[in-house]
Amino acid sequence: MNYLAHLHLGGDTPSQLLGSLYGDFVKGPLDGRWPTDIEAAIRLHRRIDVFTDSHPLQARARARFPLARRRIAGMLLDLFFDHCLARDWGDYAAQPLQHFTARVYQVLAAEPALPGHLALVAPRMAAQDWLGSYREFTVLEQVIAGMQRRLSKPQLLDGSLGELADLYEPLSEDFRAFYPELMAFAEAELSRMSG
Repeated sequence: MNYLAHLHLGGDTPSQLLGSLYGDFVKGPLDGRWPTDIEAAIRLHRRIDVFTDSHPLQARARARFPLARRRIAGMLLDLFFDHCLARDWGDYAAQPLQHFTARVYQVLAAEPALPGHLALVAPRMAAQDWLGSYREFTVLEQVIAGMQRRLSKPQLLDGSLGELADLYEPLSEDFRAFYPELMAFAEAELSRMSG
């Protein structure tokens, strides 16, 4: 899952929202560098990733891509599934997407010590409404271009937007089948962690 899904699944408190994002920016063992509640949210982020990567519905979705693309199909699915979540937000959340994203941006702006690269991207994330912009499929072109700039082999993503467009309906069906299961998993993990 990508940023929006992790934020949606990781809990509502500021610490949970922060930890849900930190999971993509904090690597290695958690050794008390962060407050306990933020580290708990990072652990949840990591469990969500493991659940997602090992799920049969996710494997089915990855198998829809051409063989040459399978190596990075997971990255593309994370991105596409965030698009599906933003597009269909009202099916999965009571709070309007723009209210949710505004709250996330406020929490980020209020945190003086964001880790590493997140400190650099958070202001742009808010100014350009990265989370809300995922509603529009065309935005994925810009996101993929940004991903290409960070890859050692950017050509791996050449033509990937066209493939996502060709696979739009079956991948949307995969999302609708998978996301409720992921929500149930995250809710059970949150309940276990707080209990």
